[in-house]
Amino acid sequence: SPQFFAAVGGWALAALKRVPFVFELGDLWPASIAAVGAMRPGLALRLIERLELFLYRRAACVVALTRAFKSDLASRGIPPGKIAVVINGVDLPRYAPRPRDAALAAEYGIAPDDFVIGYVGTHGMAHGLENVLAAAELTAGDRRLRFLFAGPGSAREGLVAAATRRGLGNVVFLPPQPKERMPQVWSLCDAALVHLRDSRVFADVIPSKIFEAMAMGLPILICVPVGEATRLVEAEGAGLAVAPGNPAALADASLRLMRDETLRARLAAGALAAAPRHSRAFQARAMMEALQAATSGAGDQAAARTEM
Repeated sequence: SPQFFAAVGGWALAALKRVPFVFELGDLWPASIAAVGAMRPGLALRLIERLELFLYRRAACVVALTRAFKSDLASRGIPPGKIAVVINGVDLPRYAPRPRDAALAAEYGIAPDDFVIGYVGTHGMAHGLENVLAAAELTAGDRRLRFLFAGPGSAREGLVAAATRRGLGNVVFLPPQPKERMPQVWSLCDAALVHLRDSRVFADVIPSKIFEAMAMGLPILICVPVGEATRLVEAEGAGLAVAPGNPAALADASLRLMRDETLRARLAAGALAAAPRHSRAFQARAMMEALQAATSGAGDQAAARTEM
């Protein structure tokens, strides 16, 4: 989850095959769609929440993406012993510091001396990226600073139209790129932007782009509600936390990062040093332990071993 109804199919198939059902929890759904206004409180939402709890209870093991997700489930009556925590990670052989891809930069009008803050990922309702356009408008007077958007999503067309309408020449949009080209996209960036809407629900999320940025050796501007992700980035000394929904604060932090080379180098070094502690290899081992324990009926041991 998400997509939540894939978990329904997984439970049904597990019941048909008479094998254990493992629920991998990547997002608290439907709470997250209610937070962005895509579903209003009411009977339909309550019924989906009942289905959500049913699936958690039927699972031999729930593999949660964050400790906060585990706490949320435990507070709603799911036994903590069967909830394993496997935090996201990065494929280190694929991502590493590299020079800016000159051909790709030229294709999208990025000059060699431009300072590029990149948002790489889904442009959706949960991400609140209108705030970034407002920050770009506030910094339009500094010709070196550029904001790069790369990725798909339901909000993308609206963002492109809004940037055009405002005449934001300091904003660059790349079309969605294949996964194998993402290191080249990241190479265009001098700093990584992690951005979510200002909602309490998103305080429990750790966006996976954090780990890709770390492996690329990029300082991180993390503009999300205070919680799991901000604590991780600050603990690793990998970036600056910015209050979400505050374009002036994001503009100030962007300019500060561009102008303060010492700060930028320190955060970049912290990010790169942190990357091996969040590798996909570690994540895969933790997931295998959870799956092996679920198939042996030892879900409690899985949760104990994978809790980080």
